[in-house]
Amino acid sequence: MGLLVTSDAVEARAHRFDWFCETVSNDVMPVMLSTRRAADFQADVTYLDLGVVGLSVVTSSPVISRRTAAHVRRGDPEHVQLALITQGAVRISQRDNESVVAGGLVLTDTSRPSGGACTAERTETVIMQIPRQALPLNSNRVDRLLGQGLAADAGTGAILADFLKTLVARGPGCRPEELRAMGTVALDVATAFLAQQLGDPGEAPAEARAQETLQRIHRFIENNLGDPDLTPRAIAERHSMSLRRLHTLFGDQPLTLAAHIRRTRLARAHSELAREDLSGQPVQMIANRWGFSSAAAFSRAFRDAYGITPTEHRVLSRTAAHLGGRSLP
Repeated sequence: MGLLVTSDAVEARAHRFDWFCETVSNDVMPVMLSTRRAADFQADVTYLDLGVVGLSVVTSSPVISRRTAAHVRRGDPEHVQLALITQGAVRISQRDNESVVAGGLVLTDTSRPSGGACTAERTETVIMQIPRQALPLNSNRVDRLLGQGLAADAGTGAILADFLKTLVARGPGCRPEELRAMGTVALDVATAFLAQQLGDPGEAPAEARAQETLQRIHRFIENNLGDPDLTPRAIAERHSMSLRRLHTLFGDQPLTLAAHIRRTRLARAHSELAREDLSGQPVQMIANRWGFSSAAAFSRAFRDAYGITPTEHRVLSRTAAHLGGRSLP
């Protein structure tokens, strides 16, 4: 499912660039934009929600951007942005690095000042937004790559570029759960690419390697929630580690591993039970889809988590939808 906004929706040509500035500053991050083509400015912005990461495609007339320390203080999504330039060229500067990228990749950090310029008549950029906390690489090492042009015509760079292009082309036709799965794959490929750019991943400190393992396990759980046999022991065996080491990895997490799996499954079922388009599916079918093979166990766990039964939640959600968002008594 993709969200597309376009400057063509703005009737007055003179207001299209203002619309673009407002869209970027409000929906992405505060930034100063300027152009010499304000009178006939054109832009399209498409966004795909991939769960753990986001994917945007920005197509625009010539534009110059500048993000200062004041902009960072005003709003920071705390992302690293890995951009693939698919048309035109982009000049990027950050952390004392400046590059002109055409057909390649470039990494930037929303928490640092930066500058950029798209000078071609039409520039298209595919941008993967990666939360800093989701990238299982040492931040200090990743910072070395900021503002540098990275090749996308061979090795993992070419694989990543092709995958991003396929997501852009095919992603809008996918279901939300498919997009979430593709998001974890995209993050894995991007991580492999950045690790390769940094050299031997074995050079990373033990803490960073543990964080990488933990993120990989979280993604494995996300992709296998529907398997009723998803247990801590099965996860440990799948990742070639002892059960004790697995529990140690989760030692400083808010929930135990088993509780994390149960709560995530319940959240997925809770969301689907409220969906109008799934109202014809039996409650137990939805429960089974998220790994609950016992109707009694699912109902008991759901009531413990949300204070009502799955059926009551479905009825209340449908009633609220029919009331058009007005409060229920």
